[in-house]
Amino acid sequence: MSGTVQERAVKTREAILRAASELFDEHGYSGASISKIMRRAEVTAGAMYFHFASKSDLAHAVMIEQGDGLEMPPGEDGLQRLIDITLYLASELQSNPKLRAGVRLAIEQGAWGVQDDSAYRYWVDTFAEQLRAARKGGQLLPGVDEEELAWLLVSSYSGTQLLSDISVGRADLHYRVTTLWRYLLPGIAAPAVKTRLSFTARCGQAA
Repeated sequence: MSGTVQERAVKTREAILRAASELFDEHGYSGASISKIMRRAEVTAGAMYFHFASKSDLAHAVMIEQGDGLEMPPGEDGLQRLIDITLYLASELQSNPKLRAGVRLAIEQGAWGVQDDSAYRYWVDTFAEQLRAARKGGQLLPGVDEEELAWLLVSSYSGTQLLSDISVGRADLHYRVTTLWRYLLPGIAAPAVKTRLSFTARCGQAA
């Protein structure tokens, strides 16, 4: 495949994923037909099926690639950066169709015959990386297991964003994520570190 053809194929795939993300976000898996996705992406059936064998194949790609393209907040790895990341994700969940669609599909995956925790595992690994750095920096209390805590945090965050979405369309998500941290931190953070942690927004909203 020549460079020009390959670049065109990449752009076509991106256009399909973008259109699919928007429609999955708006209507869920059942309400987003292949024909609607093709129309929004402005691609032919041949182009669609060159990249994705079926709607479930396309939905799986949106779900798995939900974190692609996100620009995580900068800073030294550790608890502060982890907090910043979770607040950043709260902002993205309010405005980013790709992330929103990926999250929705992960929740709805049983409805389209999939049982895959890869999307959740991605965030567990991302959070665990920051927690391991926090451990090296002396920021965690003794007895805190970084992997277990990462799993707990992703589970809690997933439920928090889901209830916020159902209740108010995620309008209060920054507040809810900050509340999650305020209750979680006394059980995990070294006291001297806890007093220095900030919840002010790298995401446009103070806690």
